Amino acid sequence: MGSRTVGGMGGTSTAPGKGRQVFAVGLVGFCAFLSLYSTQPLLPLFHQVFNASKLAVSLTVSSATLAVALAAPFVGMIADMRGRKKVIIPAIYLLGFSSLLIATSTGLSAIICWRFMQGLLTPAVFAVAVAYINEEWEPCETGFVTSVYVAGTVIGGFSGRFLSGLVSEYWSWPWVFVSQGLLNLVLAATVSIWLPPAKSFQRVANCGASVRNMLGHFRNKTLLAIYAIGFTILFSLVGTFTYITFYLAEPPFTLGPTLLGSIFAVYLVGAVITPLAGRWSNRLPGWQILSLSLFISMAGVLLTLFHTLWLVILGITLCCSGVFVCQIITNRSIGAAVESSRASAVGLYVTFYYCGGFAGSVVPGLLWERGGWPYCVASIALVQLAALMFTLTVLKRLEPRQGSPVEDALEVMH
Repeated sequence: MGSRTVGGMGGTSTAPGKGRQVFAVGLVGFCAFLSLYSTQPLLPLFHQVFNASKLAVSLTVSSATLAVALAAPFVGMIADMRGRKKVIIPAIYLLGFSSLLIATSTGLSAIICWRFMQGLLTPAVFAVAVAYINEEWEPCETGFVTSVYVAGTVIGGFSGRFLSGLVSEYWSWPWVFVSQGLLNLVLAATVSIWLPPAKSFQRVANCGASVRNMLGHFRNKTLLAIYAIGFTILFSLVGTFTYITFYLAEPPFTLGPTLLGSIFAVYLVGAVITPLAGRWSNRLPGWQILSLSLFISMAGVLLTLFHTLWLVILGITLCCSGVFVCQIITNRSIGAAVESSRASAVGLYVTFYYCGGFAGSVVPGLLWERGGWPYCVASIALVQLAALMFTLTVLKRLEPRQGSPVEDALEVMH
C-alpha cells in the first residue's frame, strides 16, 4: 500500500513517495480551512460597511458552519461509494471558484449566501481526508499523520484570517476573496498530482447500504461520546475567535483589520504543538489528554477578561492550542472506534462538531447584546466545563484501553 510499511517487517522501510503523500495530506487540511473562517477579522469592517448588527455580520461565519454540519453526513456517504480522492480534489477546486464568486457580491445577503455554499463544499475536503488517513496508514502512524493534517488546518486557518486582515487594510474587501480563490485553485492542482488514490479503500455498494452503515454508528456509545465532545470543542473555538474581534476592535485595544488578522498567528503555536501531541497520542489514554487540553483551553478563555493585550493573546493561544490537541484525539479515536464506513462516521462527527460551531457563532452573539465580552466568556467557559465533566465521567469509562509504550513498540515491530 502506498503509505504503509513494506516488506512486512519493521517500520523503518517505507514506500516511495510517502513523505510527499503526508505533505499532500497537510495541504488538503490547509485548503479546507483557508476560507472557512476567513471573514472573522472582517466582521468589524462589515459591521461598518453594511451598517448591520454584530449578530447579522457574524452570519458570514455561522452560515458556513451550519452548511458544513448539514453536508457532512452526505459527503461521507458519497465518499464511501465514490472513493476518497475523487471527492477531495473537485471540492478544493470548487472552494476556489466559490471564493471568486464571493468577490462579486454587492451586499451582505449575497456574501452570506455564497458562504453557505462554501460550507457545503468544505466537508468534502476535510471529513474525507480523515477517513483517508485512517485507512492508508498503520494504527501506529495515524497519530502523527493526523497531526500533520491538523497542522495543515491550523496554518490554513491562520493564513485565511491573516490574508483577510492584511488585504482588507490596503485594498477593498472583495480582493480578500480573489486572493483566497486563486490560492486554493493553485493548491488544488498541486494536491491532485501529489495525493495518490486510496489503496485500502473499500467501496460501499450503494446508497442504501451507506445509510444503514451511517445509522449503525448511533449504536456505538464510544462514537456518541466523541460526537458530544466535538460539539463543545468547536463551540468554544468559534465563539472565542468570532466575538473577540469585536472585543479587540473596541477600546482599550482599538485594533485595526491588519492587527486583528495578526492575532490569529496564535494558531501557529498549534502547528508546533500538534505534531508533538500526535506522537504522544499513541502513548497516553485519550481521556487524559482531552481532560488536560480542555482545562488549559478554559483557563485561556478566562484570561481574555483582563484588559491587557499580552494577557488576551496568551489566553487565546492557550484556548486554541488546547482545542487543536482535542481535535487530534477525537479524530484519531473515530478510526479506533469503527472498523468500516469510516467516512460516514467522520461525516457524522463533523455534523455534531459544526453544529457546535454554529451554536458558538450565535449564542455568544445573543449574550453580547446583554453583557458584552464577559457574557460571551461565561458561555464558552461553561460549555468547556461541561466537556471536561463529560470526558471524565463518560469517555473515560467507554474508551478502549490503549497499549503501553512497550506494547506500541512491539506492535510497530510486528
